[in-house]
Amino acid sequence: MLELSAGFFAVAVPAVLFAGVSKGGFGSGAAFASSAILALFLEPGQALGVMLPLLMLIDVASLKPYWRRWHWPDARLLILGGVPGVVLGVSLYRVADADAMRLLIGGISVLFVVWQLGQRRGWIHPFRERLPGWVGLLAGVVTGFTSFVSHAGGPPAAVYLLSQRLSKTQYQASSVLIFWVLNSVKFVPYAWLGMFTLQTAKANLMLAPVALLGTWLGVRAHDLVPERVFFGLTYVLLLVTGGKLIWDGLM
Repeated sequence: MLELSAGFFAVAVPAVLFAGVSKGGFGSGAAFASSAILALFLEPGQALGVMLPLLMLIDVASLKPYWRRWHWPDARLLILGGVPGVVLGVSLYRVADADAMRLLIGGISVLFVVWQLGQRRGWIHPFRERLPGWVGLLAGVVTGFTSFVSHAGGPPAAVYLLSQRLSKTQYQASSVLIFWVLNSVKFVPYAWLGMFTLQTAKANLMLAPVALLGTWLGVRAHDLVPERVFFGLTYVLLLVTGGKLIWDGLM
């Protein structure tokens, strides 16, 4: 059972604040680090259940400053692919145990860092041409799946959106729209799977102001904080938490 102790909030407050900053200003790509951090201290299903309503609140708070600034054709493709991806996630979650989920969340975290560092080092070259629409649908399926099992839909969505040569604000606004829709779709199966409880609801109410504060800071930081600084910190967090989750899942 989730205990709303001082130790829980010592971890949850910075994790939720980080999610708000990431989703509010930096394209959602790193927000899933918050779920990985919580999964170090909670059962993976509890961590996901705590975070989803807060992510939905952040989505709603982020919509206004980016309203209609998204690139609808690309966002639509990722949403259309994302819905069946969520269905795949439901199927996996029903048969996977807690250790399998730890391995999956940890593996996604570490692979995200490897992918990003590979691009920066020149080992992985970014796409020179815009990816076709069918790739957007496929990326949407992966986005929906990884979003359901670990709130980690940001990286596959980013791969496609970045290939479309969008402006920084178009990219951010498109990410906000996509995950507002997909997180809303995820709510019903999460409830059906029993991932929401009275304790997670209490935690959500107490952490909601933190989520809104993080969103406000992220929107303000969108034009002020260098992405290199923000994501540098993110990579360290994801390597540490992802490595620990993999270790816990194997042991």
